Amino acid sequence: MIDTEVLVAGGGPIGLAAAIEARLAGLEVTVVEPRDGTIDKACGEGLMPGALPELARLGVDPDGAPIAGIAYRDGRRRVEHRFSSGPGRGVRRTVLHAALRDRADAAGVRFHDGRVDAVHQRAGFVEAAGMRAAWLLAADGLHSPVAREVGLALPPPRARRRFGQRRHYAVAPWSEFVEVLWTPHGEFYLTPVGARLLGVALLARRGEHFEEALARTPELAERLAGASPASDLRGAGPLRQRTRARVAGRVLLVGDASGYVDALTGEGLRIGFAQARAAVAAIHAGDPGSYEAAWERETRDFRRLTGALVRLAASPLRGAVVPAASRLPVVFGAAVERLAR
Repeated sequence: MIDTEVLVAGGGPIGLAAAIEARLAGLEVTVVEPRDGTIDKACGEGLMPGALPELARLGVDPDGAPIAGIAYRDGRRRVEHRFSSGPGRGVRRTVLHAALRDRADAAGVRFHDGRVDAVHQRAGFVEAAGMRAAWLLAADGLHSPVAREVGLALPPPRARRRFGQRRHYAVAPWSEFVEVLWTPHGEFYLTPVGARLLGVALLARRGEHFEEALARTPELAERLAGASPASDLRGAGPLRQRTRARVAGRVLLVGDASGYVDALTGEGLRIGFAQARAAVAAIHAGDPGSYEAAWERETRDFRRLTGALVRLAASPLRGAVVPAASRLPVVFGAAVERLAR
């Protein structure tokens, strides 16, 4: 006898989205999560336009600030592209998590205080966290214990090991775009998340300290002079994570647990929501193997374009990224639109 039809490991945004998807499909769902309350994470907090319909179909509409598009700049040049399908939205991760948790509660998702470390697959069910489930969806993050436990995780590459750091500032955003400031030591992401709240994220190699990088970026340091930090500094990484496959028997990996390239193009949540939808559709159909093809399809552009950009950013041609984008605005715009879908 099983305790729940779907067990979700991880109660972050993608785990909650997967749980809501499963309830919409008529399945009994239990989320296993050891952390209490609203969960925060170091991230850019920009929802691409394609993420908003995914949230809407789940019945979630979090408060935030409209984002008109993406702009790249390097202190001398600036190139921008306005989303053709309408604005995205900058949303505090805590606000997004709270909205998803409220919706999951309303949908009848059950929650279990614990974590999934050991996984045992039997004929017709999975044992994990002291429960039996027909299916296990692993949404337990970049360093997924479930992915390691079922043999799907690969060692992260030593080259181009990048990390993310983020802090908020109580200041009115000066742009309606997500501004990506390319510097010699990393990329600063400036995301409006409120009328007087700006998220500042740094993507850089290990050992790059947020405050030192900010001090070496006079343009940004001057903008933030006198602005009070509105959150603690948070970090995450290494960002690059690989998996050999996304399905092992009755275990399916979703979100960052399924593999991740980099936060550089800012579309991780959109892809994670699409993965959650595809994974639930596969198990509802009793065909978990179909999720592998769906995962490949949903992540193809992200893996190719983001991977190429990260390789360029880590090469001697790094300083040419913004000049090239400014000389080829049509190409830049096409790339942004492809990733924003």
